[in-house]
Amino acid sequence: MSSLSRELVFLILQFLDEEKFKETVHKLEQESGFFFNMKHFEDQVQAGEWDEVERYLCGFTKVEDNRYSMKIFFEIRKQKYLEALDRQDRAKAVEILVKDLKVFSSFNEELFKEITQLLTLDNFRQNEQLSKYGDTKSARNIMLVELKKLIEANPLFRDKLSFPSFKSSRLRTLINQSLNWQHQLCKNPRPNPDIKTLFTDHSCNPTSNGARPPPPTNNPLVGPIPKAGQFPPIGAHGPFQPVVSPSPGAIAGWMSSNSPSLPHPSMAAGPPGFVQPSSAVGFLKHPRTPTGMTGMDYQSADSDHLMKRIRTGQSDEVSFAGVAHTPNVYSQDDLTKTVVRTLNQGSNVMSMDFHPQQQTILLVGTNVGDISLWEVGSRERLAHKPFKVWDISAASMPLQNALLNDAAISVNRCVWGPDGLMLGVAFSKHIVHLYTYNPTGELRHHLEIDAHVGGVNDIAFAHPNKQLCIVTCGDDKMIKVWDVVAGRKQYTFEGHEAPVYSVCPHHKESIQFIFSTAIDGKIKAWLYDYLGSRVDYDAPGNWCTMMAYSADGTRLFSCGTSKEGESHLVEWNESEGAIKRTYSGFRKRSLGVVQFDTTRNRFLAAGDEFQIKFWDMDNMNMLTTVDADGGLPASPRLRFNKEGSLLAVTTSDNGIKILANSDGVRLLRMLEGRAMDKNRCPSEPISSKPLTINALGPASNVSAAIAPTLERPDRGPPAVSISSLGTIDSSRLIDVKPRVAEDVDKIKSWRIPDISDPSQIRALRLPDSIAASKVVRLIYTNSGLSLLALASNAVHKLWKWQRTERNPSGKATANVAPQLWQPPSGTLMTNDINESKPTEESAACIALSKNDSYVMSASGGKVSLFNMMTFKVMTMFMSPPPAATFLAFHPQDNNIIAIGMEDSSVQIYNVRVDEVKTKLKGHQNRITGLAFSPTLNALVSSGADAQLCMWSIDKWEKLKSRFIQAPAGRQSPLVGETKVQFHNDQTHLLVVHESQISVYDSKLECSRSWSPKDTLPAPISSAIYSCDGLLVYAGFCDGAIGVFDAETLRFRCRIGPSAYIPTYAVSSNTAHPLVIAPHPSEPNQIALGMSDGAVHVVEPSDAELKWGGTPSQDNGPLPSNSSNPPLSGQPSEPR
Repeated sequence: MSSLSRELVFLILQFLDEEKFKETVHKLEQESGFFFNMKHFEDQVQAGEWDEVERYLCGFTKVEDNRYSMKIFFEIRKQKYLEALDRQDRAKAVEILVKDLKVFSSFNEELFKEITQLLTLDNFRQNEQLSKYGDTKSARNIMLVELKKLIEANPLFRDKLSFPSFKSSRLRTLINQSLNWQHQLCKNPRPNPDIKTLFTDHSCNPTSNGARPPPPTNNPLVGPIPKAGQFPPIGAHGPFQPVVSPSPGAIAGWMSSNSPSLPHPSMAAGPPGFVQPSSAVGFLKHPRTPTGMTGMDYQSADSDHLMKRIRTGQSDEVSFAGVAHTPNVYSQDDLTKTVVRTLNQGSNVMSMDFHPQQQTILLVGTNVGDISLWEVGSRERLAHKPFKVWDISAASMPLQNALLNDAAISVNRCVWGPDGLMLGVAFSKHIVHLYTYNPTGELRHHLEIDAHVGGVNDIAFAHPNKQLCIVTCGDDKMIKVWDVVAGRKQYTFEGHEAPVYSVCPHHKESIQFIFSTAIDGKIKAWLYDYLGSRVDYDAPGNWCTMMAYSADGTRLFSCGTSKEGESHLVEWNESEGAIKRTYSGFRKRSLGVVQFDTTRNRFLAAGDEFQIKFWDMDNMNMLTTVDADGGLPASPRLRFNKEGSLLAVTTSDNGIKILANSDGVRLLRMLEGRAMDKNRCPSEPISSKPLTINALGPASNVSAAIAPTLERPDRGPPAVSISSLGTIDSSRLIDVKPRVAEDVDKIKSWRIPDISDPSQIRALRLPDSIAASKVVRLIYTNSGLSLLALASNAVHKLWKWQRTERNPSGKATANVAPQLWQPPSGTLMTNDINESKPTEESAACIALSKNDSYVMSASGGKVSLFNMMTFKVMTMFMSPPPAATFLAFHPQDNNIIAIGMEDSSVQIYNVRVDEVKTKLKGHQNRITGLAFSPTLNALVSSGADAQLCMWSIDKWEKLKSRFIQAPAGRQSPLVGETKVQFHNDQTHLLVVHESQISVYDSKLECSRSWSPKDTLPAPISSAIYSCDGLLVYAGFCDGAIGVFDAETLRFRCRIGPSAYIPTYAVSSNTAHPLVIAPHPSEPNQIALGMSDGAVHVVEPSDAELKWGGTPSQDNGPLPSNSSNPPLSGQPSEPR
């Protein structure tokens, strides 16, 4: 259909809606497939009109179109099935099971069996995973949240969720214009034409006197255009419904009482011990308190007389009743403007938090779900934890389904506990992790909580009822409170009508409460009871907003960005519930949600316009801006340490910059100096007049007795001398992190460059009863529970680990032998082959779907699509010649596959419609590697011509190409297989050739390279990133494995073949790894596919330890530790 015909359909839709032909409107929406009316869809779901729901959906997608569509239909049919069971209508439930749900059994047979077993229960809520199922209405609402996300993410609905913007009654206007034009062309126009039909062209009958009518532009022929009903405008059915806002100054009577607070909005400490309580004041309206209540929480009795009044204040400058603030006195040295450290995190940073006591320890969470601890003084990464579900058996069915359909997960928020001995992490899917922390930098698993349905958007620590808890909020519109000892749920607060974006726990005297904001802009406040929200008003911008208190707890701020990009940073007048001050300085259209932070009681900082903006809390005008030497994203995230001497800010290249004021610079210099002194003379005692460690105090030599007199009342607690540190809790140490002696011995034993003894590692050769043939492709399933190999004889082998006492998680491990799995039929999963060419000489390729349900594979013949449960061929396509040589799924749509071909082309193939969309030509030899980057919106291909090509995945146009250069002493130009893999950050590219491993940037410039030499002289056979992106594993043709630091390509250690092949040294075994596979969640585990057909799983002997590291002096120098100079002529390691 042409573009104009498509627009005509929209005009007709508008006309039908204005004329109130509602059923016809939705029928045309469904039949044309041009506009998906989310409001109509929601109404039908909430009404339980399941036939209409599926009929409407089928105008836009079918069950088998892609994983998003499959999930949408599954959720709808599952809900229909559960409702039939809830009504005790077994016959209907069986009918739904057979007719509607059976289709999903081929994709997840276990899940179908579990659903079938619900028929045997008197109440399906007896199933643990459905125990929280409420009534029908609430269940439908929860499902709708998930369905909307799936629809918005589904590429088939792209550009169909918003109605084009044009004036009302546009079709009538066009008809008027046409009739005016026809009238103007009349041979005998009449002044007042009588138009009776639109079926034929208009023509006036001749007039008796030949008089001409008035100009047609002033003569609307079909009468005035009626005021039309409003058709859904653009964005009306997007994820965020528009809201009608009352006065922005109408936050009802909050609080106005001096009370200390912890430094960040994510924390609320228990009642302080050294503060004189002020008189009780009204701060929360309490209209819902029932009379005659006898049993109350300890704070409720106080709250009755605190809910006295509600007054609407002015939205600009309003007097701040109750507290007088002394104007801030500052100098330019107080602002954190100097860049002192740059840290390379390796993936996009989503959240940061400084330790509350160890001022230079920074917690970081990223978009790939991992967390890291950095000591910013030494630039050392103390700990790194990639995401994994600790106990998948305890996970709810929604969580298991979410991970099954899309394994990608991000950190939404990470935050320290009040004493720094615990930290919490909120993830984009359902769960929260709590870790315990000790001053050695060690993190231990404490609690895993399946907290919310959908994403967990924020997490904070609080002290309700004098008990340490965490407060979480999520996409399910709820706020929940959990105790941190056992993870028991204490409270659930419901009342928001949109996903809850942030929480800010706080206290005033003995009153503990929580502020919450949702993505519809609503602000609510809750006491720890079950009486509902005490405040319900709109935040400026009516979208994503966060709230934070000043360090002394007396001043409340919020910062938010509207959907149109307008940002608002304001201070609230708590006693009036009104906006006291609005800070200026934001651009009219921010390019992202602006993040902010407060430091002590003095400054505000926000990330906007690729820079950091500072304000004095007492002045609405912006103080200054800092660009941190460039490289910041449009809306950088930022975080102050407790003393305000250091500021962490995210960079656009997946790093972090640390900015410091003069006190912060002195703090870091002091740490560096003491580290140097310790290295020179470790046994020498520290001076009896040591440096103080108060980050905001002057660094000078003072005695312990004098130190307390240096306290500055506006800067916090007194300085503590180094000599007095032995008397305080070890968690307050800020620099030296001593380790237990046994741990030091363990780590030292691993700091050796060569591993050649089987006792030093855990290695397992996988059992194999099928005829051996060299392994040419090897891949872990995304769940990490299985390992799939493709041999040169076109046969696949699948090993599955079982859950046992020795392996309760059921994940791949070298501790327990897996089972070589085959379906009951005994079918082998075997590729089609090319009869005219031996399979040993044919290129093999393999790709696995994200949910592990099917595998696509080729071995010189047609490309086969196999069902992973049954090993049956679902379809075959792409008959040679040319043969497929490499396969890669499109990251947004599993129906689109990039297929590298033997004739040097790359074909973009749509499985669903069985057609080649386009062919990419640019290589001179067969394709040997393909890698997608959603961040760069690009596909990179590599070939046996040693060339790299980058293609746009929008228009499939070549963006750039480059031949990899030969190392020194190697003949140029290079030829031979070249493989590529994107790092987790999706911008850096690992390039592997037998002559080198190299890292290229987004412009295909080589930034660092390493070539075989010294202890690793043999050609490289394979190389791959670890799952966390911190290591590179390389296999060599002499059987050795090299482990390298991914950032610098520094050589960490060599694993000799005699370590994982016990008979290697006493036999003439020449087997070597042809392919290496990294475990998807265990960064120190790899699998090796060997030239003799064997498969080995290899990992360190102690799961807590890592491969290699810098050797101690006792071990001697590490040979060949530096990488070769990069081919581009740049330094081999970023400075």
